[in-house]
Amino acid sequence: MIPTPDLSHLKASDYETVYEPAEDTFILLDALESDSDTLKQLRPRLCLEIGSGSGCVSTFLGSILGSSEALFLCTDINPHACSCSVATGLQNKIPLNLVNASLADPLLWRLQNAVDIIIFNPPYVPTVADEAWTAQADRGIGGAWAGGKDGMEITNVFLPHVSALLAPGGHFYLVAVTQNNIVAMQQRMKDIYGLESQVVLRRRAGGEHLSVIRFSKTLAVKTAVFHSNTSNNEVL
Repeated sequence: MIPTPDLSHLKASDYETVYEPAEDTFILLDALESDSDTLKQLRPRLCLEIGSGSGCVSTFLGSILGSSEALFLCTDINPHACSCSVATGLQNKIPLNLVNASLADPLLWRLQNAVDIIIFNPPYVPTVADEAWTAQADRGIGGAWAGGKDGMEITNVFLPHVSALLAPGGHFYLVAVTQNNIVAMQQRMKDIYGLESQVVLRRRAGGEHLSVIRFSKTLAVKTAVFHSNTSNNEVL
């Protein structure tokens, strides 16, 4: 069993502005660990986490892959989350490279067909649409959970870019809840982008029914990337 990353360097004051690892984080860790042999066989060169928060998940992925030569790239719209992620990587001897950005906006052209593993624990909680976009504009902790209509407003912005970013044979891991209409999402990703998918883990946590979905890109597929505005992003 791979231990959860050491987060003792993060204080209560950090969690006032950065999402503290919770059940959705831990189901994602467990899903990655259950797929550890598959992930190692990929021999990934580039891993990307969208919305890394504390840095717990990418650090855990680095522990799975061990002494691989993979580059661990993370984005977060919250600048304090970027600092926390860097610190978590250093605390656990897993170098994380952070970009202070919304989703993968500044990376879409540079990383097309290049990312072996993508991870996203999105803001999936259903809220009114205005709450989701206000939280993103505030660049604070609310952006980690407020998901707008069906909890999918932010996720739906990123999903069209997944196939374009993934390397042939690559995997995308997404956390979702029942309200996100998981079956319809899987069908849409297959019909439009040719991505096969499987729910690799399900778990009930309080009032939430959590799932981790693994989307996979076949070795034969290469996809053109979409254009996106890349302004107001910083590399840390």
